Amino acid sequence: MPRKPFALSAYLASARGRPTAAPSVVPRPDGPLLWMHGARLDSVRALAALAARIRAQRDEISVLLTWHPSVPAQPYPGCIGAPLPADTIADAQSFAAHWRPDIGLWTGQALQPALLSRLSDTGTKLVHLDAGNDPWHVPGPIWLPDCTTATLELFDRIFSIDDMAHRRLRRLGLPDERLRRAGPLSESAPPLDCSPDLHEEMAQLLSGRPAWLAARVRADEAAEILQAHRRAIRLAHRLILFMVPASREDGAEICRIARESDLRSVVWDDGEMPDENTQVLVTEDDSELGLWYRLAPIAFLGGSLRPGHGGEDPLAAAAHGAALLYGPNVGRHLSAYTRLVDAGAARIVRDFDSLASAVSQLVAPDRAAAMAHAGWDVVSQGAALTDKVIAQVFRWLDGEDDPLGNNDTPGEAA
Repeated sequence: MPRKPFALSAYLASARGRPTAAPSVVPRPDGPLLWMHGARLDSVRALAALAARIRAQRDEISVLLTWHPSVPAQPYPGCIGAPLPADTIADAQSFAAHWRPDIGLWTGQALQPALLSRLSDTGTKLVHLDAGNDPWHVPGPIWLPDCTTATLELFDRIFSIDDMAHRRLRRLGLPDERLRRAGPLSESAPPLDCSPDLHEEMAQLLSGRPAWLAARVRADEAAEILQAHRRAIRLAHRLILFMVPASREDGAEICRIARESDLRSVVWDDGEMPDENTQVLVTEDDSELGLWYRLAPIAFLGGSLRPGHGGEDPLAAAAHGAALLYGPNVGRHLSAYTRLVDAGAARIVRDFDSLASAVSQLVAPDRAAAMAHAGWDVVSQGAALTDKVIAQVFRWLDGEDDPLGNNDTPGEAA
């Protein structure tokens, strides 16, 4: 085993002591194990989305997801969830011996030298996914020599979010062959499936009519959305609204509300097809949401007008090339909405009046297209890194000689 740099050895000597946490009672799954660590809530969610894509292609891979103690604990489907252990030698040894991860994906500027060093010593391949330009943080007494560079050298590959972060890593003395510029880590969602034949049939049936979508609507929002549509068709009389519920229970109630309104409505699941006079098309579930995203250049995301629902993931909608509208109650996905708003891809509405106004403005194709393009840029930034990491993980687990894609030119965008 190579001799460790003095700064790292000094840190490890100071990190000795008894374990601070009890051994995990969750057994390690058989087969390859991928460990992911999220420093913030948005990075934890992005890693969970990455884990879902990996397991969809290779279900023999198990995923352990850890997070910083400041991140609220919650379950993530398909992942074994656990808080990050304290950075002591004893805790690091216990973690490495129990989980034996094949690959580790780390995020954030805060490093844990004892844990990363132990995992590197025991054969875990380590990758940093979103190295930024903020200062690096290493725990320990201030009188210890700075072991930031020695800790970063434990990573087999480091993906920086931009040119400034890349230059910062180079100034620390890290070798170019380990560095890649790849953009920020973010949640990404592939477009939903859609039957090409059904899409073509519906596109011909609508014959160029302007359309907008209210996606994954809750029953307590339906009346306001219909009221907004009623106002919007005053300026665009051929405008049609697709209403897709969040659940079958919501769908049954929304169908009733639409039937009882003065708008001309059809229920898709009853085999009713829209004609030139149809103003609202309602579905009973979201099984064909991919179709409606493709037919509507404007999408309002439900669960956001009224409190208590937390909103819907906007990145899935942005992946379909839609201009996005949403209400004020999106706490579950606030960081994703913020990124889209900053990019000019999404707009907040407060009530049926502002929703109607926004829809009327975006019926102009050039305005909706500009927002949709901005949203696609945001989604594709995250997708580039996600696709690269997935391919590299598979190569590594398959035992290829060049698991991290050294055919890339060092320093270029991955």
